[in-house]
Amino acid sequence: MINSSQTIYDNLTARVFSLQKDDISSFEKLALEIFNLQYSHNKIYKNFVDALGIKIENVNFLTQIPFLPIEFFKTQNIVTEFAAHHKPITFTSSGTTQTGTSYHHVNDITLYEKSFTKCFDLFFGNSTDYCVLALLPSYLERTGSSLVYMAQKLIDDSQHSKSGFYLDNYNDLIKTIEELKQQKQKTILLGVSYALLDLADKNISLPNYFIVMETGGMKGRRKEMLKEELHAILKKSFKTNTITSEYGMTELLSQAYSLQNGLFQNPPWLRILTRDTNDPFSFTSSNKTGGINVIDLANINSCSFIATQDLGKIHPNNTFELMGRFDNSDIRGCNLLIN
Repeated sequence: MINSSQTIYDNLTARVFSLQKDDISSFEKLALEIFNLQYSHNKIYKNFVDALGIKIENVNFLTQIPFLPIEFFKTQNIVTEFAAHHKPITFTSSGTTQTGTSYHHVNDITLYEKSFTKCFDLFFGNSTDYCVLALLPSYLERTGSSLVYMAQKLIDDSQHSKSGFYLDNYNDLIKTIEELKQQKQKTILLGVSYALLDLADKNISLPNYFIVMETGGMKGRRKEMLKEELHAILKKSFKTNTITSEYGMTELLSQAYSLQNGLFQNPPWLRILTRDTNDPFSFTSSNKTGGINVIDLANINSCSFIATQDLGKIHPNNTFELMGRFDNSDIRGCNLLIN
């Protein structure tokens, strides 16, 4: 006899990755189902919802779903115990000693792999078309980075002999880049901000078939700067027209990407709402800055509804831009720069 919970779980995950862009009705229906599942099987989330005095039978619309503050991941085990585990793993944030570290216990790593690979394919095409160069020294210097896990998978999937990680061996990286330029090889250069700036100091040019993707973060190695300023420096130094950005975090399983002009786009299973900065239970309208609430339907085994400490602005075409962070909030690893 097939386990009924496993059947429900498999059905939900299949529907998550079958969602189509702009199908708001299907997204909302699925989000409400996942909310009810997580309320019933995630002890921490249930206690949070109950503490707010919310009755789940009264939650009938997307904007009525409570968003768990991201700080809970520093002190609580945010896990939805429902179906069987598939290669469980724990990811950790790059928090400082003062701010503490977030822990994301991922009970089904295949969901993370499916989320970031499908998202990559959606925005950039098949990874086998690229050589993937990962310039992530600060992430490689610690364990438990979800970004390193994603980069490793993309490197492996690319099947290119030159794909790989680089710590601080810039001479080797530059040599590889020059070889790839000679071959006119499409390339993803994925890097933390300060490391990309270090590479930019080496006075190399990158052709338009190189995609430079910054993941944010100075890690105390360089002064913080506006994202617009960072991109301007990188574009001038690399002699390229566009710098792309990745928006993701330890507590999520999905990413958004900015392909140009600092405007981020979501995969169909991810949605961004912005809450009023003075009232966390009210939402802002388009073109007004607010706190970013993330609905990540791929995050079934943890919590799909997270209130972050990022500030953002949603545009009428469903893109969004980052506007910085709340005062006194933690410095995080990805996309900290104020826009």
